[in-house]
Amino acid sequence: MNDRRSQPDLVVLSHLRWTWVWQRPQHLVSRFALQRAKAGARTWFVEEPIAADVQQPQIRSEQQDGITRVWLEVTGPNDPTGSISFNDPRAANYPALLAELLAEQGCGSSPDLWLYTPMAYDIGKGLDAGRLIYDVMDDLSSFRHAPEGLRLRQRQLLSVADVVFTGGRSLHRGILGQRRHAVYLFPSGVEQEHYAASRELRRERSSKVAGYVGVIDERVDLDLIAQLAAALPDWTVRMVGPVTKIEESSLPQASNIDYVGMVPYRQLPQVMAGFDVALMPFALNEATRAISPTKTLEYLAAGLPVVSTRVPDVVADYADVVHLADDGDEFAAACREVVTHELSDRDRKAKPIQGRQEWNYIATAMSRLLDERPSASEYREVEEEVTV
Repeated sequence: MNDRRSQPDLVVLSHLRWTWVWQRPQHLVSRFALQRAKAGARTWFVEEPIAADVQQPQIRSEQQDGITRVWLEVTGPNDPTGSISFNDPRAANYPALLAELLAEQGCGSSPDLWLYTPMAYDIGKGLDAGRLIYDVMDDLSSFRHAPEGLRLRQRQLLSVADVVFTGGRSLHRGILGQRRHAVYLFPSGVEQEHYAASRELRRERSSKVAGYVGVIDERVDLDLIAQLAAALPDWTVRMVGPVTKIEESSLPQASNIDYVGMVPYRQLPQVMAGFDVALMPFALNEATRAISPTKTLEYLAAGLPVVSTRVPDVVADYADVVHLADDGDEFAAACREVVTHELSDRDRKAKPIQGRQEWNYIATAMSRLLDERPSASEYREVEEEVTV
């Protein structure tokens, strides 16, 4: 079977679980898996270890969404972040168990190896990979509870990767400070048809809703949320998404703040149909210095006006279509203003931005680039960049 494959198999190592919030890894890898399946190749999505009731480490796998999901169960509790790093001592035999599993499941020789976290670098070294690709979707070293040794492993990974992709302008500039060749900028995209359903589902309501969809962690300005709720007593502030890395007791409480929890990706258009204004209430701190929020395009595709703090990439890329504000009172004033704006005017301004930022286009462009540039040894340019 391997001889008939026109593309290599793909092994992805990720700090995010396939079954968690649907974001850049899931959007891209699901499309890569479909592309490669047509050529007879398979895709494995390998996750961080998880604590379980086992006497010794056990590797598990299941088929889901066209990929094979893989994870290692180890003894003992999770750490305070709710996860276990790839380099945890309890996972010392993960590389050997993974290599054995891939062989048993028919993984071809020299698969493409795609990393989302430098902490998987040691596991990657244990696989007989062909091309090594690093997709930098976040500055993970700036996040709360960042694993020890992450910066060192990132330098090592950047020195050996065949191709590096970056998920935003600020990230791209930072990576170019560490590596000057084969670095390509691919900001995250949107599945416009998926979110467009919100427009048809939206109905008039007696009271307004300002909503946020995404992970609720140290990147969200909780004080701003409290201020906004106080300044808009006749509105509902609806927070949709899982709470992680912060204590739930730290969340502001008010009669007009709703915490919905995590909602499956397929239900997000219905959730956004219940919003009148979309929020990006990010704190301006080290953890948000280099973020490029995917939700910007998702909100716009859903036909929503957007109010955001001045995150650098949002200011650089979306200042013409996103209303920028700095505190709760400014957010409240902006919500009351933008809710009156015409949808057709927002769409007209957003259309040029959205044109080349469909996930299908991005995945195809990445695949084409890899097919044209198979090895790091072929790169001689000082700097290369693809902007979509």
